[in-house]
Amino acid sequence: MEFQKDDLTEAKRQIDSTLHKLRETVKTLEAKENAGRYKPQITLAKRRIRAFEIANCLIEKELTDQDTRSGLPG
Repeated sequence: MEFQKDDLTEAKRQIDSTLHKLRETVKTLEAKENAGRYKPQITLAKRRIRAFEIANCLIEKELTDQDTRSGLPG
């Protein structure tokens, strides 16, 4: 499936924003007095962070590949 550069760039921007919010959520939950109580939420947030990091990496690779195919500097 082919994606337009603008779509990939916007997807990356949205993922970056979500990653920032998730990382802040993890910090907040881990700083709570009874952090163990929030272990499932922390685990879920960390798994989502990892998934979004992978997605971001793949988007960056696709953007670089598109630039290479079009002859633009990466």
